Amino acid sequence: MLLHISIVLALVLLVPMICHKIHIPTIVGFILMGMLFGPHLLGVLQHSDTIDLLGKMGMMYIMFQSGSEIDLNQVKTQKYKVLVFGLLTFLFPALIGYAVGFYALSMPLLASLLLGAMFGSHTLMTYPIVSRYGLQKQRAVSIVVGGTVLAVTLSLMVLAVVKQQVMSEPLWHTLLVLPLVFVVILLLLPRVAQVFLKRFTDPITDFVFVMLVLVVSALLTDYAGLDAVLGAFLSGLAMNRLLPNRSGLVKRITFVGNTIFVPLFLISIGMLIDVRLFYESWSILILALTLIAVKLCGKWLAAAVVAWLWRFHSNERQLMYGLTHAASAGTLAIVSIGYSMSLFGSALLNAAVLMILVLCTISSFVTEYAAKQLALQEDARMDADKDEERWRLCSMSRYDYSLHSLAVSAQLNHTQLSVGDTWQSIRQMVEQESCSVVVYEERQPLNTISRLLVAVPKYAEKERDFITCFGLVRRLAGEIGAKVVFYANADTQNALQRMCRREGKELPAAFREMDEWNNINIVADDMRDNDMLVLLSSRCSTASYNPLFEQIPELLSGSFNAYSYLVLYPEQQTGGVDADDFLNDIPQASGTWSVVSRIKRRLLSFFGNFFHQKKH
Repeated sequence: MLLHISIVLALVLLVPMICHKIHIPTIVGFILMGMLFGPHLLGVLQHSDTIDLLGKMGMMYIMFQSGSEIDLNQVKTQKYKVLVFGLLTFLFPALIGYAVGFYALSMPLLASLLLGAMFGSHTLMTYPIVSRYGLQKQRAVSIVVGGTVLAVTLSLMVLAVVKQQVMSEPLWHTLLVLPLVFVVILLLLPRVAQVFLKRFTDPITDFVFVMLVLVVSALLTDYAGLDAVLGAFLSGLAMNRLLPNRSGLVKRITFVGNTIFVPLFLISIGMLIDVRLFYESWSILILALTLIAVKLCGKWLAAAVVAWLWRFHSNERQLMYGLTHAASAGTLAIVSIGYSMSLFGSALLNAAVLMILVLCTISSFVTEYAAKQLALQEDARMDADKDEERWRLCSMSRYDYSLHSLAVSAQLNHTQLSVGDTWQSIRQMVEQESCSVVVYEERQPLNTISRLLVAVPKYAEKERDFITCFGLVRRLAGEIGAKVVFYANADTQNALQRMCRREGKELPAAFREMDEWNNINIVADDMRDNDMLVLLSSRCSTASYNPLFEQIPELLSGSFNAYSYLVLYPEQQTGGVDADDFLNDIPQASGTWSVVSRIKRRLLSFFGNFFHQKKH
């Protein structure tokens, strides 16, 4: 037992670190580790009552989090479209899945219905990508969020009915008790919870109360003859407004789930998978490809129909499609329960998990592409500088008086000062913060600077908080009396010129052409004494991100080593430790694309040189 505990704790510690390093979802990593250490491979971990109990608690915990994290305000803004999309994104894949199960795979009626419900469900795993691009209020996103509530509820209802039929429980009992259960969970429990959380503010007491609400809700639906995961999901919806995303209570709930319940559930799912079946027969791979095709086709049809009905842009349709074909929480719950009821065999269980692995990866890339295209269509935020600005000022110097001087000169409020030893430590600070970040190195006092040479990348004007970084440059130039020269492409220059002409916030500036970021040496050629370099960068998964940003440290230590510099990172909508969630943890697609971009550039360079030599 102690060996098992040690291994599980080691996996909880190491798997997220490894997954972040190689850019795969953490949920996938835990399932793979369950396969590796489970009874079918190394045999180190075996099924036991403790693992099964905690794994079931993890499944309910996942459904509770899925319900509590949904933004119900978005559901109300597009309620009719939400209703249509929710029905279609459930019905299309569910009907196709039922037909494939019943006619192509010759599965029994109940098993085919449950298979259809598995396809109808989806998880908003890639929603953090949308958040990073600042598209949470976009109409397509609001419709998807609301439709997810309906689709998941319908899938769990089918699961509950199928389970009731398999267990041969009387239908009249469910019909009589179910309305009362819904009233208690959705109407009574939130009011009791509001009174309790208002009266008691002890962190431990509040956490235990929320867990009690979760378990009682699951118990009620189980008593009604339906599955406990439906009660867990409904309790999450009921507690939704009482659990703000950044509250201390939510952080404690997420911490306990990520430490115990969710990893054990994912590991227990992996332990069920018999890897030997994959290489003993091609049938599982063919079955997995069939499941993937059904899911992709069904979700695409729903997004296409809704986009056609309301004349959505193709990028909006693509975003809806990318958000809805990822599968994790609901799919895992349905397939594991179906396996425990002997409706699904081990082959289908293995194929379904492989489907989840593939769809999670595809979904992250589709959502990333569509979100970036939509973000590029948004107008720059040029109305006014923000009243509430949060800054983190970073430096690799041992003295922070230079940071104080910068904060005063640029009139930065709500600042935090940090000192890092290396660029690696600075990057960690940047990735852990959602606020605007400034990296500053002083080679000469600010009051001796005569020019600010500002390099602005392509699409920077599309960033959510571009206006704040522009405001810093404007205020700093005005305070120290420095001239400003912007280096940018034509479209970005047009946006900058409009910003420089704003009434009451004018900024005299010169403009030079810089088409791409790899032409940054144009700035180096223009640098002279008493100049300071300002680089506008961005984090991964943002509209203006360029893989070449990873080379900024080498650039600064080379061509610009003799000059003071600022590197600006605009604020992100979400990020940092608050976004650390196994269920929403997706690979940084832009990070993966940076590798792809480097390979592409080298291949083009190789073939270009090859054909050039052949020609001559």
